[in-house]
Amino acid sequence: MGFYIVLPIMLAGASKADGTGQAGLAKGLLSANRIAQYFLVVQLLTGGYLMAQGEYAVVWMIIVTLLFLGIAALGGIMTKPLKLVVQSIEAGQSATAHINKAKIMSMIIMVLFVVVIYLMVNPIYKVEV
Repeated sequence: MGFYIVLPIMLAGASKADGTGQAGLAKGLLSANRIAQYFLVVQLLTGGYLMAQGEYAVVWMIIVTLLFLGIAALGGIMTKPLKLVVQSIEAGQSATAHINKAKIMSMIIMVLFVVVIYLMVNPIYKVEV
């Protein structure tokens, strides 16, 4: 998951690289994104098990699950602009628009990830009545 914290920084460097550097970076980020997606599924499953064992508020569990699903969805959607970067470079076209789309999505993912970290550190427990 730490990949999503450094992704915006790596994409910022992509616009400074030349065409082959951009294509190589995009290929590497595609592979890393796929691996991060697999680990996200593992974290969702293990986290779901741990949530079921604890005394957490239902609202907190729903919010955290939706944030994880949002990260997964945006991570999957971000795959297309990264693929288009590689295709644009190979076709000799500018990839700036696709890099900018990936940057925006990576920033949103990073914000969601920081919110998840905050909620994991400060969970909401059930109130005993």
